[in-house]
Amino acid sequence: MKPALQLKLSQHLALTPQLQQSIKLLQLSTIEMQQEIERYLLENPMLEREDEGPESFANAQQFDSPRNEESRSESSEEREPREEREAEPPSSPSEVDDDRWASDAGTFTGAGRDEDDDSDSHDIHAANVSLREHLGWQLGMTQLNERDRSLVRFLIEALDDDGYLSAPLQELWETLPPEYEIELEELEIALRHIQNFDPTGIGARNLQECLSLQLKAMPDEYDRNVALRIVEKHLELLAARDFAKLRRVTGYDDEDLKAAQTLITSLNPRPAAGYAQIEARYITPDVIVKKLKGKWTAYINPDAYPRLRINRLYAEILAKQRRGNGNLSTQLQEARWLIKNVQQRFDTIHRVTQAIVDRQRQFFEHGEVAMRPLVLREIADILGLHESTVSRVTSQKYMATPRGIFELKYFFGSHVATDTGGACSATAIRALIKQLIGAEDGKKPLSDSQLSEILGQQGIVVARRTVAKYRESLNIPPVNLRKTL
Repeated sequence: MKPALQLKLSQHLALTPQLQQSIKLLQLSTIEMQQEIERYLLENPMLEREDEGPESFANAQQFDSPRNEESRSESSEEREPREEREAEPPSSPSEVDDDRWASDAGTFTGAGRDEDDDSDSHDIHAANVSLREHLGWQLGMTQLNERDRSLVRFLIEALDDDGYLSAPLQELWETLPPEYEIELEELEIALRHIQNFDPTGIGARNLQECLSLQLKAMPDEYDRNVALRIVEKHLELLAARDFAKLRRVTGYDDEDLKAAQTLITSLNPRPAAGYAQIEARYITPDVIVKKLKGKWTAYINPDAYPRLRINRLYAEILAKQRRGNGNLSTQLQEARWLIKNVQQRFDTIHRVTQAIVDRQRQFFEHGEVAMRPLVLREIADILGLHESTVSRVTSQKYMATPRGIFELKYFFGSHVATDTGGACSATAIRALIKQLIGAEDGKKPLSDSQLSEILGQQGIVVARRTVAKYRESLNIPPVNLRKTL
């Protein structure tokens, strides 16, 4: 064949730097976006933050706040001082379960501490002192000799995050240098010293020993004999809520067993949990939702919106130069792109959020039970956006509402068919299951099959396996572990 030249037309998608930046900013969380903007501010002298003052950032005025909306509806004579009109900031929803502990054999629901105890001061102390520092301080108050102190310190370092000595004492003893000539009995004595330290239950080798140590340390006014016998010999039966067998093997009646159960479930199975280093995670909501004039409306959170502008001094210098400065001209264009893309990011977030609010308005009125099924495609079709764009917008973006702070993805979910041909969201079904279990008789808790039948009577067709899946997602134990005396 002879070589020949051919012309061929083809199309392909090319992402410009501006479009790449726009996509990147859209998928970042608020904190990540602020970090990215700080980087641009350091690298580009043409870009600067606008100080708060009478000259507000023009683009920020595009998104009205609830306060501005309210102020426009008031006359100058009827306006009250701002301090009196400002609403309380939305609080984060947290349905904190009071489940204190769980064993390998089952789950126990623990009782809360008394309001007049010193748990708050203990938490404050624990937040600033590590477990090993706390135990080391107590060790320093003892009259032990240096050899015994060294053994106690050795075992303190071997404790896990829950305060248990999970490694067998024999194995720990074998790791000690032979030249020290330490007997296993010495290590056992050192462990008993630790088990006398605060918090009570520290240094236990298993859950049974941990609970036993706490029961033995209780004041004499507590009737702990029944509870101590159950912990030492029949903890598995209590964990499985097998009260019939527990009555048979112990000979105790329901009143004794109920008192023992109450006492046991008030104990702390993780004595060192208060000393764990918890990393705080702060969320700045991107959007605020309020009901004004009978309509639920979304507003961009001013605290999440970065106020940027072009540095006037550098812009004037560049304008006066006839030939211009190539580097400054490029930086000026990049600064304009960033300001435009930041504005576009929040404009897209605002549009998507308002569309979600419009579709889920019953949720804002009545809560989770009124959540309707919603998919990304539905919002994308309403706004004329690509589904991937909606996915980026709803990831790591948060909405502050009177019902709490929620990630935008929370409002999307699968659906279950109803016998009328409609659909019910999985979120609403989980809320209904939680309500039904919350109102059940503890002596005759509802099984997954019974829950499925009750939902069916309400027109929601849900299989027993689906009910079990939703129940487990709510961290609700099965029927046998919810049974009470």
